[in-house]
Amino acid sequence: MDWSQARIERDELNLLAELVPLAGLQVIELGCGSARLARDLLARHPDARVTGLEVDAIQHARNLAAPAERLSFIAAGAEAIPLPEAQFDLALMLKSLHHVPLALMDQALREVHRVLRTGGHLYVSEPVYAGALNQITRLYNDEGAVRAAAQAALDRALASGQWEAAAERHFAVPVRYADFADFERRMLDVTYAERHLDDDLREQVRARFAAHVGPEGAHFQRPMHVRLLRKAGA
Repeated sequence: MDWSQARIERDELNLLAELVPLAGLQVIELGCGSARLARDLLARHPDARVTGLEVDAIQHARNLAAPAERLSFIAAGAEAIPLPEAQFDLALMLKSLHHVPLALMDQALREVHRVLRTGGHLYVSEPVYAGALNQITRLYNDEGAVRAAAQAALDRALASGQWEAAAERHFAVPVRYADFADFERRMLDVTYAERHLDDDLREQVRARFAAHVGPEGAHFQRPMHVRLLRKAGA
C-alpha cells in the first residue's frame, strides 16, 4: 500500500463511529491502557457503557484512580474474560491483539466471540510493520512476527465461520515527540513492557531518532490497519 495516500486521522474514534453506530452500546475494550478512546466515546454517547480490561497492574491501578461514569475496569486479559457470555455489542482491541501471547491469540478471539451478542462487532486496530517510527522502535522491540501473527489469527477466526468480515480500513496517525526525552518517557520507559536497553542500544535508538528531529520536535506517521468483524449467527 502507498501510505503517502493513506487517510490521516488524529482521533480514531471518528473512524470507529463511521463503521459502527455507537449510541447505546455495551462496549468491552481488551487491553484498554488508559482507556482514552473509551472515555471520549462515553463523553459523546452518554447512553453507552464501557468495560475495560487491562493486564498491566500499574495501569490498572491508575485507571481505578481515575473513575468515570459508565466506565468500569477489570484486571484481566483477553484470553480469559471473567464475564458471562453475550454481554456486549462491541469489542475493541486497539493495538492490543499483537500483545496477546502467540499461543493464546486464538483463545482470545474465541473469548471475545463468547462475550459478544450475535451480530455484535469486533473492531481490531493494529499498527502496520512499516514507516520511519517503526524503523526506530524495531531496534529494541521488533514486533514484525507478533503483528503478522495477529493478522493470521484474525484470518483463522474468519475461516472458522463464526465471524463475518464487516469492513477494512487503512489510516495513519500523526505522532510527535518534543525531544528524545519525550520519546523515552512514552516509548521506552513504560510500565506495560520490560525493555532492557543497555547503554549502547539506547544510543543507537537516540541516533536514529535524532535524524528526524526538527525545530518543532520529531514528527512521524504511524500506519494502522483496521479490521471490523461481525459475530455470525441467526
